[in-house]
Amino acid sequence: LLAAWLARPLLDPAAIDARLDAVAWFCEHRPLRQRLRERLKGLGDMARALSRLALGRGGPRDLGCLRDGLVAGEATAALFAADQDALNPPPAEVASALGALDPGRAPELAELKALLQSGLGEELPTLARDGGFVAEGVRPELDQARALRDDSRKVVAALESRLAVESGVSLRVRHNAVLGYFVEASAKAAEPLMKPPLNATFIHRQTLANQVRFTTVELAELDARIAQAAERALAIELETFEAWREAACAVAAQIQAAAEGFARLDVAAGLAEWAEDVGATRPVVDRSAVFEAQAARHPVVEAAVRKAGEAFTPNDCRLDGTGAGGPRLAIVTGPNMAGKSTFLRQNAILAVLAQAGCFVPAAKLRLGVVDRLFSRVGAGDDLARGRSTFMLEMVETAAILTQATPRSLVILDEIGRGTATYDGLAIAWACAEALHETNRCRALFATHYHELAVLEDRLAHVANLSLKAKEWNGELIFLHEAGPGPADRSYGVQVAKLAGVPAPVVSRARQVLERLEREAGAPAHLEDLPLFAAVAEPQARTGPSPIEESLTALDVDGMSPREALETLYRLKGMLA
Repeated sequence: LLAAWLARPLLDPAAIDARLDAVAWFCEHRPLRQRLRERLKGLGDMARALSRLALGRGGPRDLGCLRDGLVAGEATAALFAADQDALNPPPAEVASALGALDPGRAPELAELKALLQSGLGEELPTLARDGGFVAEGVRPELDQARALRDDSRKVVAALESRLAVESGVSLRVRHNAVLGYFVEASAKAAEPLMKPPLNATFIHRQTLANQVRFTTVELAELDARIAQAAERALAIELETFEAWREAACAVAAQIQAAAEGFARLDVAAGLAEWAEDVGATRPVVDRSAVFEAQAARHPVVEAAVRKAGEAFTPNDCRLDGTGAGGPRLAIVTGPNMAGKSTFLRQNAILAVLAQAGCFVPAAKLRLGVVDRLFSRVGAGDDLARGRSTFMLEMVETAAILTQATPRSLVILDEIGRGTATYDGLAIAWACAEALHETNRCRALFATHYHELAVLEDRLAHVANLSLKAKEWNGELIFLHEAGPGPADRSYGVQVAKLAGVPAPVVSRARQVLERLEREAGAPAHLEDLPLFAAVAEPQARTGPSPIEESLTALDVDGMSPREALETLYRLKGMLA
């Protein structure tokens, strides 16, 4: 049910609030919630068991699942009845779920529960044809057949002793699937049995190398009775199973309602438990065009970061489709690995969670209902159908631009990066304008095209956001903080260094970048850069290197610990 809620979020604020009321109520009633969750741990899937029985593919264990579920339903209803809070009664969502579990409101379920409780045994086989699942005392004829079947060993042992005494021969009564029950004696001991007067009682059946096998009229009759008893017992059990299966199918609607009641209680209590664990809060969902999140977090990334012993940096986000209370379109810039994708996705996840009826990992969230959520992130291709990475990106972008409405929420990550620089910039620019002017939806647009920052001045409801980073002693430090204004640069070369790109390649990249940033129309003059600079052999020095000079000038004895640390960072930066 939780997966269904997340896959199909609601659009009606009243229905969303009904789910949120249930979660909030379980947050307030922690002891009751814990007792309920403990009771639900051992409960099977009643809906699945009912489906198997209805299709004729179920077995005794499925009936046992229904029995245990109905018993648990009655106990759960009693649990809530004993925990009445006159000042804070269960909300409608919880009360409705409890109503489906209360046997007093569904006498048909109470009858089925009593039938299965008294009729099913303790050890239930998977298949009905294995037998042994009907409790003793339910069917007298079954008990009689079982007694004959189960006591056959005693009867056969008594017959074996009597035949041995009467014949004066050492013999055994055995059984196999071909002959059934038979008398077996060694070849020497069997000789009297084949002569008068014993041959009238012992009828020869089979001679083997060392044994001779016989039967008697009495033994044959006993064999038939025992075989018939086993078959009769199984037939009675199968007949009983079919009657119980039909009884369950006759109240399928009530059983399904009970199963859904359990699921709704389980989901609401589970979401309350999760909200308490992660510090999630109740969102406010209305019909405005606002998206206002304070101190929001990405639940999955936060869990991974905390597991590593680090802290997750929360961020705010404010959008307004009308443009009155905030920008309609936010251009998000910042360095690689600064957290742009996490920022985009965490806000989309907040919308899904809120409209599914969940609390959200944020200090506060106000959300105007989103009719559709569009996401264009990551890279992929569909080469089997002739779609390159860039073509697939454009197909997804086209779907967004043609389907997004003023109530939609859109997150776009790096539009136009799969083609030439100017082509990509032009496409990204046009897409941003279309989202703002035509679709008029709330959108987060992450990009490395810093040229798009000027749209804040050209379009009425556009604002720039950036994920902050700082350089300190030659190292790039990500702050993961989203703030107003565009980023000044992308720090791609520094990220390449962090990723382990060889130092000569990083150094060469810096040379090219400096040339591109220094000269207008630089791409046309890149051929002026010296060839093979990345692999050139270092020239012989005539004097000490800069690092050697710095080390020589150090007053080690006069340095404070902080000065020593800063000096180490400076020397490390000189190596890059």
